[in-house]
Amino acid sequence: MALKRMTKDDMPLSFGAFNPVGHIVLAFDNAEDARAATDALHKAGFDDEDVLHYSAEEESELMARRLADASGAAEFGAEIRLMRRYKELADQGCCWMVVFAPTAVRAHQVGEIARQHDARIAERYGRLIIEDLL
Repeated sequence: MALKRMTKDDMPLSFGAFNPVGHIVLAFDNAEDARAATDALHKAGFDDEDVLHYSAEEESELMARRLADASGAAEFGAEIRLMRRYKELADQGCCWMVVFAPTAVRAHQVGEIARQHDARIAERYGRLIIEDLL
């Protein structure tokens, strides 16, 4: 089954928890680092539609809604713990990106760019696991 790009209007969920398989979630302390990482992603061949941006306020509100809507079954997975962490970082003012990187090669590129641009987190969502790329 082919993976599809997430959009701001179509967020992948599992039991109500955020679960963007084939994507990497990144957080940056400031907009400058996020912009530099976005430029590096574009230079590496990622298209505009591959990279979604969220302000701290958007991410905080989004995670608050998702946490309220998540089912009890979601408590057994890592997704809910990460959503709580994302909310915490958003409340601290972090800038956010979700990058479509469905292959190991693309994920490696995103991980390298995340390290080079001081990402706070870089979480790769796979079908069965969530991998920390930092």
